[in-house]
Amino acid sequence: MGEILQIRDLKVSYGGIDAVRGISFDVREGEVVTLIGANGAGKSSTLRAISGLVKPRGGNILFNGEDITGKDSTQIVSKGLMMVPEGRKIFPNLTVLENLRIGAYLRNDDLTSDLEMVFNYFPRLKERSWQAGGTLSGGEQQMLAVGRALMGRPKLLMMDEPSLGLAPIVVQGIFEIINRIHQDGTTVLLIEQNANMALHVADRAYVIENGRITMEGSGRELLEDESVKAAYLGTTGS
Repeated sequence: MGEILQIRDLKVSYGGIDAVRGISFDVREGEVVTLIGANGAGKSSTLRAISGLVKPRGGNILFNGEDITGKDSTQIVSKGLMMVPEGRKIFPNLTVLENLRIGAYLRNDDLTSDLEMVFNYFPRLKERSWQAGGTLSGGEQQMLAVGRALMGRPKLLMMDEPSLGLAPIVVQGIFEIINRIHQDGTTVLLIEQNANMALHVADRAYVIENGRITMEGSGRELLEDESVKAAYLGTTGS
């Protein structure tokens, strides 16, 4: 498969402070690629730049061969690049169904089959389709955030810390869904502090430290790397 996303020497700054310091990486069609690293390493800043929420200070972002560097978020969404934001960011006063329909706001076709697809992934959302989003549990709100992004029919689905603040059993379920979405053909770029879970689902992975990529490899290779074990997995070899 070809490269759907190419990041070249990306730089992001906030008020003169460099958050991302010239990183380059690729995502190939059909892959799950994960970026792992500590808080403040530059992972979320990278996603925000790709999705048009912040303007890069330098570098290039190519999506399906087109340079989208600096384009606004609506233009980027229209090209098939969707993000599940950190903290979920659902609309608490709108129903589950209304939240899902917002994910398809750029579409003008029938949404029935896509709603069925989302409810197949998340039966609990179907049960609560007329319930206000703000009354859902944290795990259900994360399901809703993922479902909302899927309603846009993403060519690339970006996920920013999907396990944040969730109980371990809920995290397991979220990652099972990520794996199902991938198996069903959606390309995924995953930002995640739970390195163990992320590396288990990833085809390829990059380690970001202080705004730079310091290591890359397959998910399995990084799971078995002693420095990654010590820094991110809480384990070391004997």
